[in-house]
Amino acid sequence: LLTDRRDCDGPYGGRRSFRYVGPRHCTDVLCCVIFIVVILGYIALGIVAWVHGDPRKVAYPTDSYGQFCGQKDTPNENKTILFYFNILKCASPIVLINLQCPTTQLCVSKCPDRFATFIDMQASYRYNKSYWDYYSQFCKPGFNKPWKSVAQVIRDEDCPSMIIPTRPFLKRCFPDFSTKNGVLTVANQTTFKDGKGKTRNVTDLREAANGINNVLDSRSVGMKIFEDYASSWYWILIALFIAMVVSLLFLVLLRFTAGVLFWIFIFGVIGIIGYGIWHCYWEFHRLHGIPGSDLTIYDIGFQTDFRVYLQLRQTLLAFMIILCIVEVIIILMLIFLRNRILIAIALLKEGSRAIGYIMSTLFYPIITFILIAVCISYWAVTAVFLATSGEPVYKVMANQTLCKYANLTCYPETFNTTNVTKLCPGAQCTFAFYGGESLYHRYIFIFQLCNVFVFLWLVNFAIALGQCTLAGAFASYYWAFRKPADIPPCPLFSSFGRAIRYHTGSLAFGSLILAIVQLIRVILEYLDHKVKGSQNAFARFLLCCLKCCFWCLEKFIKFINRNAYIMIAIYGKNFCTSAKEAFFLLMRNVVRVAVLDKVTDFLLFLGKILVAGGVGVLAFFFFTHRIPVFTQEAPFLNYYWVPLLTVIIGSYLVAHGFFSVYAMCVDTLFLCFCEDLERNDGSTGKPYYMSASLHRILGKKELSPKKLMG
Repeated sequence: LLTDRRDCDGPYGGRRSFRYVGPRHCTDVLCCVIFIVVILGYIALGIVAWVHGDPRKVAYPTDSYGQFCGQKDTPNENKTILFYFNILKCASPIVLINLQCPTTQLCVSKCPDRFATFIDMQASYRYNKSYWDYYSQFCKPGFNKPWKSVAQVIRDEDCPSMIIPTRPFLKRCFPDFSTKNGVLTVANQTTFKDGKGKTRNVTDLREAANGINNVLDSRSVGMKIFEDYASSWYWILIALFIAMVVSLLFLVLLRFTAGVLFWIFIFGVIGIIGYGIWHCYWEFHRLHGIPGSDLTIYDIGFQTDFRVYLQLRQTLLAFMIILCIVEVIIILMLIFLRNRILIAIALLKEGSRAIGYIMSTLFYPIITFILIAVCISYWAVTAVFLATSGEPVYKVMANQTLCKYANLTCYPETFNTTNVTKLCPGAQCTFAFYGGESLYHRYIFIFQLCNVFVFLWLVNFAIALGQCTLAGAFASYYWAFRKPADIPPCPLFSSFGRAIRYHTGSLAFGSLILAIVQLIRVILEYLDHKVKGSQNAFARFLLCCLKCCFWCLEKFIKFINRNAYIMIAIYGKNFCTSAKEAFFLLMRNVVRVAVLDKVTDFLLFLGKILVAGGVGVLAFFFFTHRIPVFTQEAPFLNYYWVPLLTVIIGSYLVAHGFFSVYAMCVDTLFLCFCEDLERNDGSTGKPYYMSASLHRILGKKELSPKKLMG
């Protein structure tokens, strides 16, 4: 807890400071134990997933027998590419990549480079067996009956009925499409034989061709973007360093410019609205006597050209009245809230001063970033291993849509002994996906949900730890009676130690509540995706309402948690007590909260725009060779917007990282300020700990000489 402990040599003598009474006690111990157990269980889940999972199932293509193409120490070791027997059954490249194409898939060492059909091969086999030697590469392993009837080969899918020139892409054989004089061709041909006695046009593959060409174009663009990054990464880092310096300078200078920026903005808004009122009045007066200007909006009805409404005096009169009302509201707010606005500006300046004394806080977001990056990496790796945890599952693939055995699970070892092939001619037992029937495999979906939930919990805990640590550091600044003399040494490190040692349970408790709400939102998004094409309007409406409600609930919980962590850092109480005290303290100062929040949001948003925009403009002139001094140093790029967008987005994120510390500082100082007003009265026995500027704004009696010196 915090208490007022003084060692005085007189009314103003000695060292006055708000000190932490020790030792603190651990808070929310039960939640801390649960949190540790969950982390251990999460580690165990990751280990189990790593034992059963195999990411190669995602990275490498799999044939119809569930074997990896190119896997070492297997018959497919030198067969690294996946070939599709009937590419016409695959409507789009996405189907191919997802291995859902309803045709036999085979691992081959190279893709076909010519047109051929099984019928033509049989005709040529009689006098030249080399045709079969080439064609057999694309038949099932072990099949060596080139004289087998074409109908039986197609029925049993021993060989493809036809092959077309293809090229490997994403380790799969894709048709070798090209355009000649605006005509789609495959190997300079516009038609091909399908092996069933028909001549087909390559436009039958147009849908696949369009998708593949888009993917290939994307790959080309991706290579150029990679080249641009390779030649400009050094300058991007320099630009981000400049953004960091500018953000730091902006925060330091806020103690001098916060009031000026805010009042310039306010009077600018008042002036713009005033001009709008004058302009509406002038247009209203100008339209007097003009035919048609006295019509009402009701008379002309709805018009797609909104300029028509601007020719009506009624529209201009309505605009003028609305602007006058807004102008009066703003002016009245400035009159009645002037003291609270001055307090908000003073707190902003005080926050800048506090950061100047505790500069290490500006770099704490790096720790939060590292913790979140570790959580994301662990979650992603575990999710991949869970998704690939399973044995090959085979399904009956039938050519006839009326086959009752279609899509049923089958076993390749015993499939030929069943009567499925008799009832459904041409049916095959082919690999479908990875799964299993064991207890572990049946609950993989539950494990994935647990993976997501613990991930959200850990990320929220990392953010909560950062907020509590920063709050403790800035609270030590506020409650130092003489600033900076009474600020304890290493305030950031000390606050971090207290948060970890005593308040892990409280931080985990607040993070748990937020993680539950976020998990519900994830589930609602999943359900909304499922029913998006549904005709049930009530279900869609209900989901929309639930999504809106839980979004609002998440925002509210984040607000409560943030202030609860500040109270935990100051007083060391448990989460529920801190949340309750923070909530009621804010409610007793609700107007100040609203004013401070809006003033802070405006200044920080302005700062982010200035940093990102300023550095972005500088980067634009640099990468487009418009700065004469650096014309030779600037790299030549394929797309100058690649490093430019990276610099702008990166600068915004850098500024956001710095300003998030500043926002936490202002929020902490505000709560401390409210507590200071309620606990103390400015007397000798209970002096205020606020700065001299805040004290003057409140109109209280002058502070002690030593306080003014601080």
